[in-house]
Amino acid sequence: MTIAIDFDGTIVEHAYPEIGKPIPFAIETLKQLIKDGHQLILWTVREGDLLNDAVNYCRERGVEFYAINADMPDNIADNLRSRKLSVDLFIDDRNLGGLPEWGIIYQMIKNEKVFEPFSGEIKREFTPQKKKGFFSKIFK
Repeated sequence: MTIAIDFDGTIVEHAYPEIGKPIPFAIETLKQLIKDGHQLILWTVREGDLLNDAVNYCRERGVEFYAINADMPDNIADNLRSRKLSVDLFIDDRNLGGLPEWGIIYQMIKNEKVFEPFSGEIKREFTPQKKKGFFSKIFK
């Protein structure tokens, strides 16, 4: 699979523009995904020196990305670029439902399973109030 991965809040805790504390098992999982043959793209809001800091952080820990803030080279035809990545999966802390633990992420990818964090009904704790009539608004 080709997988796009966010940096802040996903690989490290949010501390932008600084690099936050490592999120447990993120780097280990990324290294295993690479070992398993997946191609990883770092897809982050960081640019310039801040991007270089993120890339170097991962590189120093043994994670090399196939592409950085760009689509896979094979998907860029005739120098036409799209802002949309051609990937199989995005891993980002801003996903609906949040970021699962990295052990769960790895098992989902390995076993081709879908993350289903929510179970049960949505229950509203809302009781609509009766609308006040015209005269009750005037004569409190």
